Amino acid sequence: MAVFIDGENISAEHAAAILRIVAASGAADIIRVYGNATALPKWDGQPGFRFIHSGTGKNATDILLTVQAMEAALSDSFATMVIASSDRDFTHLVTRIRELGVTVVGIGEAKAPAQFRAACTRFDVVAAKPVASATPAPPRPEVGALDFKLRDFIKANSKNGEGVPMHRLGPLMHARYGIRISTHPEKTWRAYLLGRPSLFDLDPRGPDAMVRFKPSGFAAQG
Repeated sequence: MAVFIDGENISAEHAAAILRIVAASGAADIIRVYGNATALPKWDGQPGFRFIHSGTGKNATDILLTVQAMEAALSDSFATMVIASSDRDFTHLVTRIRELGVTVVGIGEAKAPAQFRAACTRFDVVAAKPVASATPAPPRPEVGALDFKLRDFIKANSKNGEGVPMHRLGPLMHARYGIRISTHPEKTWRAYLLGRPSLFDLDPRGPDAMVRFKPSGFAAQG
């Protein structure tokens, strides 16, 4: 079996998948990748593949791959040939190789055109690498009446934007609003505030720790 890969059309990310497909079809005597070496460093350094530099000319890769694939087909040395590309321009090459009695396995992405697929004896699809999804941001807690009371309390008692001392927050919120944080699920003011980073800015633990509110967090809430 001989394997010819259009390195300018098939990403080196599919190298392992191509080798698996090839191995399932038999033992490969030739595994070549064609392309401009200066533009395809990942293919050029890929183990298990012989990289053939095609230069920078227009269609240089397609032409060189076609010439060498036809040489291999006419040599009567290979019962099976693999053409890895999603380019419809190789349809004529595959058709001619099959006319010589050689089995042709096509490998390409889902975008490969129907003409190229149909020309092959068999066509295997290598999946495009999935785009990594960003880690979703944790849901923002709903801004409630307690948050607005905290904002108003901090605004009234903060000097020069320094905020309010954490050690005074509990007693003063209870004195003014009758609120005991121990009756809330968070149990402590620190846990409550840390759970609302978009609304409040809290210093690390310490005797001088302060808490401030973030105007931007409340801007859309009124």
